[in-house]
Amino acid sequence: MSTARFWAWRLFCVALGAAALLGASAAVSWLRAAGWLDDYTYRVLMLCGINILLAVSLNLINGITGQFSIGHAGFQGVGAYASAALTVFVLAPWLGQRGWQGSTLADTLLLVAAIVFGGITAGIAGLVVGIPSLRLRGDYLAIATLGFGEIIRVSILNIEQVGGARGFSGIPLVTTFLGLYVMVVLLLALSRNLLVSSQGLAFLAVRDDEIAAEAVGVNTTRIKVIAFVLGATFAGVAGALYAHFDGYLNPDNFRLDQSIIILTMVVLGGQGSVTGSVLSAVLLTAVLEWLRFLPTITLGGRAFTPSELRMVFFSVMLILLMLWRPKGLLGQREFGWHVLRQYWRLLKS
Repeated sequence: MSTARFWAWRLFCVALGAAALLGASAAVSWLRAAGWLDDYTYRVLMLCGINILLAVSLNLINGITGQFSIGHAGFQGVGAYASAALTVFVLAPWLGQRGWQGSTLADTLLLVAAIVFGGITAGIAGLVVGIPSLRLRGDYLAIATLGFGEIIRVSILNIEQVGGARGFSGIPLVTTFLGLYVMVVLLLALSRNLLVSSQGLAFLAVRDDEIAAEAVGVNTTRIKVIAFVLGATFAGVAGALYAHFDGYLNPDNFRLDQSIIILTMVVLGGQGSVTGSVLSAVLLTAVLEWLRFLPTITLGGRAFTPSELRMVFFSVMLILLMLWRPKGLLGQREFGWHVLRQYWRLLKS
């Protein structure tokens, strides 16, 4: 393919993606206005997007680079609280003094500033943690990242300016469907292009055999720090979007179990598979919400509410699925146009 055709195809894909996002956003707005999309379903749809960001960003660290981080919720918390503090204490009063508060332009400004600031602060946190700790490997790295996540949570608990243990409320609700899924598409494009680029070979080399990668001249520490900073940045973006969608933050939202759920999404989808992380993030988010509505049953004359044990059912489902697909839903494979073309050829033949 010539250079002109290559860039023409790229521009066509970008235009098609932008049109699809605008169309989906318009459709969601119309469905909500018509009453066909209730608030709960819309919330689940938004949580799916946030969890896609978290799962794919962790996949950059655990799947593509082959590290073992279990403190990803800490970076989400950094982005969430930092962006919320910026909008509540700085930008919202500034916009209010000028009479702009509540306008579409003001909401867009708040959202963009929250995304940028949340991503930058989480990326800096990733760099601070990455430089000293990413010389570690395996279980030692996991323990270091676990410690970082707990340091972040306990620190937030003791900062009264952002609510401390009682939580941080009054955050502007400016996260939109379009803004969220634009960031999802950007992260997916970054991850996919990294996998197929020459630069991405260094990340894959570190994942496959770190010692061999060092032997051929790959700066493994630099690669791991870059992956860690990128993953932390997009986790911070997810945190900023979550904070400005929910309007309330609590330190318990970023405990170890949140990091474990994000890690589960990566492992279930297949470590190294971007589309696998997307699929598992949507699947697990939907399943966890669906389990809330299991009906109450009576056993031996006593009422039993299965939804109270939804995490137990969730765990059993994961065990069965991993026994069936030990490498995850997609392994290290990707689902894309090439797969659709193969199925189309099979159908034609």
